[in-house]
Amino acid sequence: MSAPRAIDLHMHSTASDGAVAPAGVAAAAHTAGLAAIALTDHDTLAGVEEARAAGAALGVRVIAGVELSAVDAAGDETHVLGLHIARPAPLQQALEGFRTARRTRALEIVGRLNALGVPLTADAVLAEANGAAIGRPHVARALIAGGWVADLREAFDRYLGAGRPAFVEKRRLTMPEAFALIHEAGGLAVYAHPGRDGTRERVAAFAALGMDGLEVRHPGHSPAETTRLAALARELDLVPSGGSDWHGAADGARTIGCMDVPAEWLDLQEERLARRRAHTVTA
Repeated sequence: MSAPRAIDLHMHSTASDGAVAPAGVAAAAHTAGLAAIALTDHDTLAGVEEARAAGAALGVRVIAGVELSAVDAAGDETHVLGLHIARPAPLQQALEGFRTARRTRALEIVGRLNALGVPLTADAVLAEANGAAIGRPHVARALIAGGWVADLREAFDRYLGAGRPAFVEKRRLTMPEAFALIHEAGGLAVYAHPGRDGTRERVAAFAALGMDGLEVRHPGHSPAETTRLAALARELDLVPSGGSDWHGAADGARTIGCMDVPAEWLDLQEERLARRRAHTVTA
């Protein structure tokens, strides 16, 4: 029986807004028959070592990754995956600043909710985060636990979504800043779940700024978008990537390993990394 070759290069743990601990993510990957995964928590690498230790015991390779939020020249938010992080120190320092900003933002959101008559406490939100990088989903879960909303959709539609009364903008990276941070950490910068926003013009502009890859396979992409993005990656010499964007759900569209990402794409990414390192040495 041959070894499993499918991979999943986009997933989250309790280190950010996922529902499964990093070791549990590695265990779930093993159960799903995956050869390799990338743990790409929002603004943190905190779960990587735990996932790697668990993966090593199970025969699952765990790639160090992160998901950053950045804005393009028009001010539109774009998510960027940093894959194959090899020198984490400078990135971790920058991410610590982002986590501090996340906490400040969460406390401001709580203040706005209080002003609206919702007596949510900061402690309730911090308890939901449980040490993870705090995001709006943790505020939403605290609202649900307190009985002020029925579910995540209501929390965002009523209070937390853009333009809603408790929404607070977060400190945002520019795309060049995100790419530079990832490259300084020895990784590849990949445009996450571009979907219909991944037009040729937009992707080419990011490539010109130093972007390395394109997330071709993602649960949010239609078959037509997946085909178009694959062709665009080939045309612009970008490495393909893909993943489930799994947050721990047992069902639904984003189940672990659901995108059937070929291991050959991991080979292409490693070839790109080798080329960059060779270029850096000779430059």
